[in-house]
Amino acid sequence: MRSLVCALGVATLAGALLVPAPAHAETAAPRAGIQVRDGRLVEANGSDLVLRGVNHDVMWYPDRNGAFAGIKAAGANAVRIPLGIGHQWRRSSTEEIKKVVSLCKANRLICILDAHDTTGFGQDKKAATMAQAVKFWLDVRDAVIGEEDHVIVNIANEPFGNGATMPWVQQTTDAIRALRAAGFRHALMVDAPGWGQDESFVMRDNAEKVRAADPTGNTLFDIHMYGEFDTAAKVNSYLSSFTDRRLPILVGEFSGEHQWGDPDEDAIMAYAEARELGYFGWSWSGNDKQYSYLDLVDNFDAGKLTAWGRRFISGPNGLTTDTREATVYRNGTAAAPPRAPQQVRIVNVTSSTITIDWKPRRNSVFQVVAVDGAVETRVATTNRATVTLSKLRGSTDYTYAVYSRDLLGTRSPRSALVAAITPPARPA
Repeated sequence: MRSLVCALGVATLAGALLVPAPAHAETAAPRAGIQVRDGRLVEANGSDLVLRGVNHDVMWYPDRNGAFAGIKAAGANAVRIPLGIGHQWRRSSTEEIKKVVSLCKANRLICILDAHDTTGFGQDKKAATMAQAVKFWLDVRDAVIGEEDHVIVNIANEPFGNGATMPWVQQTTDAIRALRAAGFRHALMVDAPGWGQDESFVMRDNAEKVRAADPTGNTLFDIHMYGEFDTAAKVNSYLSSFTDRRLPILVGEFSGEHQWGDPDEDAIMAYAEARELGYFGWSWSGNDKQYSYLDLVDNFDAGKLTAWGRRFISGPNGLTTDTREATVYRNGTAAAPPRAPQQVRIVNVTSSTITIDWKPRRNSVFQVVAVDGAVETRVATTNRATVTLSKLRGSTDYTYAVYSRDLLGTRSPRSALVAAITPPARPA
Protein backbone atom coordinates (compact mmCIF):
# COMPACT_ATOMS: atom_id res chain seq x y z
CA MET A 1 0.00 0.00 0.00
CA ARG A 2 1.03 3.60 -0.51
CA SER A 3 1.95 4.90 2.97
CA LEU A 4 -0.25 3.42 5.67
CA VAL A 5 -2.82 2.79 3.14
CA CYS A 6 -2.81 4.43 -0.24
CA ALA A 7 -3.43 4.77 -3.94
CA LEU A 8 -2.37 2.64 -6.81
CA GLY A 9 -2.21 2.05 -10.52
CA VAL A 10 -3.83 -0.07 -13.25
CA ALA A 11 -4.59 -3.64 -14.34
CA THR A 12 -3.50 -6.45 -16.64
CA LEU A 13 -4.60 -9.28 -18.90
CA ALA A 14 -3.76 -12.55 -20.69
CA GLY A 15 -5.03 -16.24 -20.65
CA ALA A 16 -6.14 -19.56 -19.07
CA LEU A 17 -5.12 -22.04 -16.34
CA LEU A 18 -2.73 -24.77 -15.29
CA VAL A 19 -1.57 -27.22 -12.68
CA PRO A 20 1.15 -29.84 -13.33
CA ALA A 21 4.30 -28.98 -15.26
CA PRO A 22 7.93 -29.92 -15.73
CA ALA A 23 10.38 -27.73 -13.82
CA HIS A 24 12.59 -25.25 -15.63
CA ALA A 25 16.33 -25.70 -15.27
CA GLU A 26 17.69 -25.01 -11.80
CA THR A 27 21.03 -25.45 -10.04
CA ALA A 28 21.77 -29.02 -9.10
CA ALA A 29 22.79 -28.27 -5.51
CA PRO A 30 20.14 -29.22 -2.95
CA ARG A 31 18.30 -26.24 -1.51
CA ALA A 32 16.93 -25.75 1.94
CA GLY A 33 13.87 -23.80 2.90
CA ILE A 34 10.89 -22.51 0.97
CA GLN A 35 11.53 -22.72 -2.76
CA VAL A 36 10.02 -22.86 -6.24
CA ARG A 37 9.52 -26.15 -8.08
CA ASP A 38 7.58 -26.70 -11.27
CA GLY A 39 6.19 -23.18 -11.07
CA ARG A 40 4.82 -23.79 -7.57
CA LEU A 41 5.93 -22.59 -4.14
CA VAL A 42 6.91 -25.58 -2.00
CA GLU A 43 8.59 -26.34 1.30
CA ALA A 44 11.98 -28.00 1.58
CA ASN A 45 10.30 -31.41 1.85
CA GLY A 46 8.41 -30.81 -1.40
CA SER A 47 5.01 -30.10 0.15
CA ASP A 48 2.94 -27.59 -1.80
CA LEU A 49 2.77 -24.25 0.04
CA VAL A 50 -0.26 -22.10 -0.72
CA LEU A 51 0.16 -18.98 1.41
CA ARG A 52 -3.00 -17.36 2.72
CA GLY A 53 -2.96 -14.57 5.25
CA VAL A 54 -3.03 -10.86 5.93
CA ASN A 55 -0.77 -7.84 5.97
CA HIS A 56 0.05 -6.66 9.49
CA ASP A 57 1.51 -3.19 10.01
CA VAL A 58 4.25 -3.93 12.54
CA MET A 59 6.22 -0.94 11.26
CA TRP A 60 3.54 1.44 12.51
CA TYR A 61 2.30 -0.67 15.43
CA PRO A 62 5.36 -2.46 16.84
CA ASP A 63 3.69 -3.22 20.18
CA ARG A 64 0.63 -5.04 18.80
CA ASN A 65 2.19 -8.45 19.33
CA GLY A 66 -1.14 -10.09 20.09
CA ALA A 67 -2.12 -9.59 16.46
CA PHE A 68 -0.10 -12.64 15.43
CA ALA A 69 -2.24 -14.97 17.54
CA GLY A 70 -5.39 -13.32 16.19
CA ILE A 71 -4.22 -13.72 12.61
CA LYS A 72 -3.46 -17.39 13.20
CA ALA A 73 -6.83 -17.94 14.88
CA ALA A 74 -8.55 -16.35 11.87
CA GLY A 75 -7.23 -19.21 9.75
CA ALA A 76 -4.05 -17.76 8.22
CA ASN A 77 -0.93 -19.80 7.56
CA ALA A 78 1.21 -16.74 6.77
CA VAL A 79 1.54 -13.03 7.44
CA ARG A 80 3.12 -10.28 5.33
CA ILE A 81 4.99 -7.67 7.38
CA PRO A 82 5.98 -4.20 6.09
CA LEU A 83 9.39 -3.10 7.39
CA GLY A 84 10.77 0.44 7.38
CA ILE A 85 14.21 1.08 5.95
CA GLY A 86 14.59 4.67 7.15
CA HIS A 87 13.54 6.69 4.08
CA GLN A 88 9.78 7.08 4.18
CA TRP A 89 9.35 5.43 7.58
CA ARG A 90 11.25 4.56 10.74
CA ARG A 91 13.96 1.98 10.15
CA SER A 92 13.24 -1.50 11.47
CA SER A 93 16.24 -2.78 13.43
CA THR A 94 17.78 -6.23 13.25
CA GLU A 95 16.49 -6.98 16.75
CA GLU A 96 12.97 -5.88 15.83
CA ILE A 97 12.99 -8.13 12.79
CA LYS A 98 14.25 -11.06 14.86
CA LYS A 99 11.32 -10.48 17.22
CA VAL A 100 8.86 -10.46 14.30
CA VAL A 101 10.28 -13.73 12.99
CA SER A 102 10.05 -15.30 16.44
CA LEU A 103 6.41 -14.19 16.77
CA CYS A 104 5.64 -15.71 13.37
CA LYS A 105 7.25 -18.98 14.38
CA ALA A 106 5.57 -19.02 17.80
CA ASN A 107 2.22 -18.67 16.05
CA ARG A 108 3.08 -21.18 13.30
CA LEU A 109 2.94 -18.61 10.49
CA ILE A 110 5.17 -18.29 7.43
CA CYS A 111 6.66 -14.79 7.52
CA ILE A 112 6.93 -12.57 4.42
CA LEU A 113 9.05 -9.51 5.20
CA ASP A 114 8.84 -6.56 2.80
CA ALA A 115 11.06 -3.49 2.56
CA HIS A 116 8.24 -0.97 2.36
CA ASP A 117 9.98 2.36 1.74
CA THR A 118 10.36 1.74 -1.99
CA THR A 119 6.61 2.27 -2.41
CA GLY A 120 6.04 4.41 -5.50
CA PHE A 121 9.68 5.25 -6.26
CA GLY A 122 9.95 7.59 -9.23
CA GLN A 123 6.57 9.13 -8.51
CA ASP A 124 6.93 9.59 -4.76
CA LYS A 125 10.04 11.65 -4.03
CA LYS A 126 10.32 10.26 -0.50
CA ALA A 127 10.57 6.66 -1.69
CA ALA A 128 13.75 4.62 -1.47
CA THR A 129 15.44 3.01 -4.46
CA MET A 130 15.69 -0.74 -4.94
CA ALA A 131 19.44 -0.47 -4.38
CA GLN A 132 18.72 1.08 -0.99
CA ALA A 133 16.34 -1.78 -0.24
CA VAL A 134 19.11 -4.26 -1.06
CA LYS A 135 21.48 -2.44 1.28
CA PHE A 136 18.84 -2.67 4.02
CA TRP A 137 18.60 -6.44 3.58
CA LEU A 138 22.38 -6.75 3.72
CA ASP A 139 22.42 -4.67 6.91
CA VAL A 140 19.77 -6.81 8.66
CA ARG A 141 20.79 -10.18 7.22
CA ASP A 142 21.51 -11.59 10.69
CA ALA A 143 17.77 -11.42 11.41
CA VAL A 144 16.84 -13.72 8.53
CA ILE A 145 19.82 -15.90 7.58
CA GLY A 146 19.07 -19.40 8.79
CA GLU A 147 15.30 -18.83 8.66
CA GLU A 148 14.82 -20.03 5.09
CA ASP A 149 12.14 -22.52 6.17
CA HIS A 150 10.07 -19.76 7.77
CA VAL A 151 10.84 -16.48 5.97
CA ILE A 152 10.34 -15.13 2.45
CA VAL A 153 12.25 -11.96 1.57
CA ASN A 154 9.99 -9.53 -0.32
CA ILE A 155 12.77 -7.37 -1.75
CA ALA A 156 10.91 -4.09 -2.28
CA ASN A 157 7.27 -3.08 -1.88
CA GLU A 158 5.56 -1.60 -4.94
CA PRO A 159 8.71 -0.19 -6.54
CA PHE A 160 7.99 2.53 -9.07
CA GLY A 161 4.82 4.54 -9.51
CA ASN A 162 2.70 5.12 -12.60
CA GLY A 163 3.12 6.85 -15.90
CA ALA A 164 6.84 6.77 -16.53
CA THR A 165 9.33 4.39 -18.10
CA MET A 166 10.97 2.78 -15.11
CA PRO A 167 13.97 0.39 -15.14
CA TRP A 168 12.07 -2.23 -13.15
CA VAL A 169 13.53 -5.22 -14.98
CA GLN A 170 17.17 -4.17 -14.65
CA GLN A 171 16.89 -3.05 -11.05
CA THR A 172 14.93 -6.13 -10.02
CA THR A 173 17.41 -8.52 -11.63
CA ASP A 174 20.30 -6.56 -10.10
CA ALA A 175 18.67 -6.86 -6.67
CA ILE A 176 18.17 -10.62 -7.01
CA ARG A 177 21.78 -11.16 -8.09
CA ALA A 178 23.10 -8.97 -5.26
CA LEU A 179 21.19 -10.87 -2.60
CA ARG A 180 22.21 -14.25 -4.00
CA ALA A 181 25.84 -13.13 -4.14
CA ALA A 182 25.56 -12.09 -0.49
CA GLY A 183 24.44 -15.57 0.52
CA PHE A 184 20.67 -15.15 0.77
CA ARG A 185 19.16 -18.59 0.07
CA HIS A 186 15.59 -17.59 0.84
CA ALA A 187 12.70 -17.58 -1.55
CA LEU A 188 12.73 -14.03 -2.91
CA MET A 189 9.51 -12.22 -3.79
CA VAL A 190 9.38 -9.32 -6.24
CA ASP A 191 6.55 -6.79 -6.48
CA ALA A 192 5.17 -5.37 -9.69
CA PRO A 193 5.80 -1.72 -10.59
CA GLY A 194 2.94 0.75 -11.00
CA TRP A 195 2.14 0.87 -7.27
CA GLY A 196 2.22 -2.91 -7.34
CA GLN A 197 -0.51 -3.26 -10.00
CA ASP A 198 1.66 -3.60 -13.12
CA GLU A 199 -0.26 -0.97 -15.04
CA SER A 200 1.94 -1.34 -18.13
CA PHE A 201 2.38 -5.12 -17.85
CA VAL A 202 6.10 -4.71 -17.21
CA MET A 203 6.27 -7.56 -14.72
CA ARG A 204 3.93 -9.75 -16.72
CA ASP A 205 5.88 -9.35 -19.94
CA ASN A 206 9.35 -9.68 -18.38
CA ALA A 207 8.78 -12.24 -15.65
CA GLU A 208 10.78 -14.94 -17.45
CA LYS A 209 13.80 -12.61 -17.68
CA VAL A 210 13.56 -11.95 -13.97
CA ARG A 211 13.27 -15.64 -13.14
CA ALA A 212 16.31 -16.37 -15.31
CA ALA A 213 18.37 -13.87 -13.29
CA ASP A 214 18.04 -16.00 -10.16
CA PRO A 215 20.64 -18.79 -10.25
CA THR A 216 18.47 -20.84 -7.87
CA GLY A 217 15.23 -20.31 -9.82
CA ASN A 218 13.76 -19.44 -6.45
CA THR A 219 11.90 -16.19 -7.14
CA LEU A 220 8.15 -15.66 -7.01
CA PHE A 221 6.05 -12.75 -8.24
CA ASP A 222 3.71 -10.53 -6.26
CA ILE A 223 0.79 -8.62 -7.80
CA HIS A 224 -1.33 -6.18 -5.79
CA MET A 225 -4.97 -6.03 -6.84
CA TYR A 226 -6.89 -2.88 -6.04
CA GLY A 227 -9.17 -0.67 -8.12
CA GLU A 228 -7.66 -1.53 -11.45
CA PHE A 229 -8.58 -5.19 -11.00
CA ASP A 230 -12.26 -4.40 -11.01
CA THR A 231 -13.54 -7.24 -13.22
CA ALA A 232 -13.26 -11.01 -13.15
CA ALA A 233 -11.84 -10.94 -16.68
CA LYS A 234 -8.89 -8.77 -15.63
CA VAL A 235 -8.16 -10.92 -12.59
CA ASN A 236 -8.40 -14.17 -14.54
CA SER A 237 -6.32 -12.90 -17.42
CA TYR A 238 -3.49 -11.64 -15.25
CA LEU A 239 -3.18 -14.67 -12.99
CA SER A 240 -3.46 -17.14 -15.87
CA SER A 241 -0.73 -15.32 -17.78
CA PHE A 242 1.64 -16.50 -15.05
CA THR A 243 0.28 -19.95 -14.32
CA ASP A 244 0.15 -20.79 -18.04
CA ARG A 245 3.91 -20.18 -18.17
CA ARG A 246 4.57 -22.00 -14.89
CA LEU A 247 5.62 -18.80 -13.17
CA PRO A 248 4.87 -18.65 -9.44
CA ILE A 249 2.64 -15.76 -8.39
CA LEU A 250 0.56 -14.67 -5.42
CA VAL A 251 -1.66 -11.69 -4.61
CA GLY A 252 0.27 -9.87 -1.90
CA GLU A 253 -2.33 -7.18 -1.29
CA PHE A 254 -5.99 -6.66 -2.14
CA SER A 255 -9.13 -5.28 -0.53
CA GLY A 256 -12.89 -5.29 -0.87
CA GLU A 257 -13.15 -1.54 -1.41
CA HIS A 258 -10.69 1.08 -2.52
CA GLN A 259 -10.57 4.82 -2.91
CA TRP A 260 -9.36 4.47 -6.50
CA GLY A 261 -11.77 1.94 -7.97
CA ASP A 262 -13.68 -1.10 -6.79
CA PRO A 263 -11.59 -4.31 -6.64
CA ASP A 264 -13.42 -7.50 -7.56
CA GLU A 265 -12.52 -9.35 -4.37
CA ASP A 266 -14.88 -12.21 -5.21
CA ALA A 267 -12.99 -12.90 -8.44
CA ILE A 268 -9.59 -12.47 -6.80
CA MET A 269 -10.39 -15.05 -4.14
CA ALA A 270 -12.21 -17.42 -6.49
CA TYR A 271 -9.46 -17.51 -9.12
CA ALA A 272 -6.75 -17.81 -6.47
CA GLU A 273 -8.65 -20.73 -4.96
CA ALA A 274 -9.17 -22.38 -8.35
CA ARG A 275 -5.45 -22.19 -9.13
CA GLU A 276 -4.28 -22.83 -5.57
CA LEU A 277 -2.48 -19.49 -5.40
CA GLY A 278 -1.69 -17.47 -2.31
CA TYR A 279 -3.37 -14.22 -1.31
CA PHE A 280 -3.03 -11.63 1.47
CA GLY A 281 -5.70 -9.14 2.47
CA TRP A 282 -4.83 -5.56 3.35
CA SER A 283 -4.77 -5.26 6.31
CA TRP A 284 -5.31 -6.56 9.84
CA SER A 285 -6.01 -3.21 11.53
CA GLY A 286 -4.73 0.32 12.13
CA ASN A 287 -5.37 2.03 8.79
CA ASP A 288 -5.90 5.78 8.92
CA LYS A 289 -9.45 6.81 9.81
CA GLN A 290 -10.46 7.71 6.25
CA TYR A 291 -9.29 4.27 5.14
CA SER A 292 -10.74 2.28 8.02
CA TYR A 293 -12.79 0.24 5.52
CA LEU A 294 -9.51 -1.58 4.85
CA ASP A 295 -9.31 -2.90 8.43
CA LEU A 296 -10.15 -6.59 8.78
CA VAL A 297 -10.72 -6.21 12.53
CA ASP A 298 -11.62 -3.18 14.61
CA ASN A 299 -8.85 -1.73 16.80
CA PHE A 300 -6.75 -4.91 16.61
CA ASP A 301 -9.49 -6.89 18.36
CA ALA A 302 -9.70 -10.29 16.65
CA GLY A 303 -13.21 -10.70 18.06
CA LYS A 304 -14.51 -7.63 16.23
CA LEU A 305 -14.50 -8.41 12.53
CA THR A 306 -15.39 -5.62 10.14
CA ALA A 307 -17.52 -6.21 7.05
CA TRP A 308 -14.31 -6.66 5.07
CA GLY A 309 -13.01 -9.04 7.73
CA ARG A 310 -16.12 -11.20 7.60
CA ARG A 311 -15.97 -11.37 3.82
CA PHE A 312 -12.26 -12.11 3.72
CA ILE A 313 -12.14 -14.69 6.50
CA SER A 314 -15.38 -16.65 6.24
CA GLY A 315 -16.95 -15.66 2.91
CA PRO A 316 -16.79 -17.73 -0.30
CA ASN A 317 -13.20 -18.81 -1.02
CA GLY A 318 -12.14 -16.98 2.13
CA LEU A 319 -9.29 -17.59 4.52
CA THR A 320 -11.01 -20.50 6.25
CA THR A 321 -11.91 -22.30 3.00
CA ASP A 322 -8.76 -24.25 2.20
CA THR A 323 -5.82 -22.82 4.15
CA ARG A 324 -3.32 -25.43 5.33
CA GLU A 325 -0.59 -24.97 7.90
CA ALA A 326 2.98 -25.30 6.64
CA THR A 327 4.50 -28.71 7.32
CA VAL A 328 7.56 -27.06 8.89
CA TYR A 329 5.31 -26.54 11.90
CA ARG A 330 4.41 -30.24 11.89
CA ASN A 331 8.00 -31.40 12.50
CA GLY A 332 8.81 -30.68 8.87
CA THR A 333 7.60 -34.06 7.74
CA ALA A 334 5.38 -34.43 4.71
CA ALA A 335 2.82 -37.13 5.27
CA ALA A 336 2.66 -39.98 2.79
CA PRO A 337 0.07 -38.97 0.20
CA PRO A 338 -3.32 -40.66 0.37
CA ARG A 339 -4.33 -43.04 -2.41
CA ALA A 340 -5.96 -41.60 -5.50
CA PRO A 341 -9.77 -41.68 -5.33
CA GLN A 342 -11.10 -45.03 -6.51
CA GLN A 343 -14.05 -46.11 -8.66
CA VAL A 344 -14.57 -42.65 -10.16
CA ARG A 345 -17.47 -42.72 -12.60
CA ILE A 346 -19.99 -40.49 -14.33
CA VAL A 347 -23.49 -41.46 -13.19
CA ASN A 348 -25.69 -38.88 -14.90
CA VAL A 349 -25.43 -36.50 -17.84
CA THR A 350 -27.81 -33.80 -19.08
CA SER A 351 -27.30 -30.97 -21.54
CA SER A 352 -26.13 -28.71 -18.71
CA THR A 353 -25.00 -31.02 -15.86
CA ILE A 354 -22.71 -33.96 -15.17
CA THR A 355 -22.83 -35.95 -11.94
CA ILE A 356 -19.71 -37.81 -10.82
CA ASP A 357 -19.24 -40.12 -7.86
CA TRP A 358 -16.43 -42.23 -6.38
CA LYS A 359 -15.70 -44.54 -3.47
CA PRO A 360 -16.26 -42.75 -0.13
CA ARG A 361 -13.30 -42.13 2.17
CA ARG A 362 -13.34 -40.86 5.74
CA ASN A 363 -11.46 -37.71 6.83
CA SER A 364 -10.90 -36.53 3.27
CA VAL A 365 -11.68 -33.52 1.14
CA PHE A 366 -12.11 -34.16 -2.59
CA GLN A 367 -11.18 -31.78 -5.39
CA VAL A 368 -12.69 -32.28 -8.84
CA VAL A 369 -10.74 -30.89 -11.78
CA ALA A 370 -11.60 -30.40 -15.42
CA VAL A 371 -8.79 -31.77 -17.58
CA ASP A 372 -7.78 -30.37 -20.96
CA GLY A 373 -4.48 -31.90 -22.01
CA ALA A 374 -1.85 -30.77 -19.48
CA VAL A 375 -4.14 -28.09 -18.06
CA GLU A 376 -6.29 -28.70 -15.00
CA THR A 377 -8.94 -26.36 -13.61
CA ARG A 378 -10.46 -27.00 -10.22
CA VAL A 379 -14.25 -26.99 -10.55
CA ALA A 380 -15.46 -28.31 -7.20
CA THR A 381 -14.35 -29.07 -3.64
CA THR A 382 -16.43 -31.34 -1.41
CA ASN A 383 -16.20 -33.74 1.53
CA ARG A 384 -18.87 -35.96 -0.05
CA ALA A 385 -18.20 -38.73 -2.56
CA THR A 386 -20.31 -37.17 -5.28
CA VAL A 387 -20.70 -33.86 -7.07
CA THR A 388 -23.00 -32.43 -9.73
CA LEU A 389 -21.35 -29.94 -12.07
CA SER A 390 -23.77 -27.45 -13.58
CA LYS A 391 -23.90 -24.63 -16.14
CA LEU A 392 -22.30 -26.83 -18.79
CA ARG A 393 -22.80 -26.47 -22.54
CA GLY A 394 -24.71 -28.95 -24.65
CA SER A 395 -22.95 -31.07 -27.29
CA THR A 396 -19.61 -30.63 -25.53
CA ASP A 397 -16.93 -33.13 -24.52
CA TYR A 398 -15.90 -32.87 -20.84
CA THR A 399 -13.10 -34.73 -19.04
CA TYR A 400 -12.66 -34.80 -15.27
CA ALA A 401 -10.51 -36.31 -12.53
CA VAL A 402 -10.58 -36.27 -8.74
CA TYR A 403 -7.92 -35.68 -6.08
CA SER A 404 -8.26 -36.17 -2.33
CA ARG A 405 -6.61 -34.34 0.56
CA ASP A 406 -6.18 -35.75 4.04
CA LEU A 407 -6.58 -33.79 7.28
CA LEU A 408 -3.01 -32.48 6.99
CA GLY A 409 -3.70 -31.16 3.51
CA THR A 410 -1.54 -33.73 1.71
CA ARG A 411 -2.83 -34.29 -1.81
CA SER A 412 -3.23 -37.68 -3.46
CA PRO A 413 -2.22 -38.63 -6.99
CA ARG A 414 -4.86 -37.95 -9.61
CA SER A 415 -7.65 -40.45 -10.13
CA ALA A 416 -8.39 -42.11 -13.42
CA LEU A 417 -9.97 -39.78 -15.97
CA VAL A 418 -13.68 -39.90 -16.74
CA ALA A 419 -15.30 -38.28 -19.76
CA ALA A 420 -18.72 -37.59 -21.23
CA ILE A 421 -20.35 -35.65 -24.04
CA THR A 422 -23.36 -33.63 -23.02
CA PRO A 423 -26.44 -34.04 -25.24
CA PRO A 424 -27.69 -31.08 -27.27
CA ALA A 425 -29.62 -28.47 -25.35
CA ARG A 426 -33.32 -28.39 -26.10
CA PRO A 427 -34.55 -25.30 -27.97
CA ALA A 428 -36.09 -22.74 -25.65
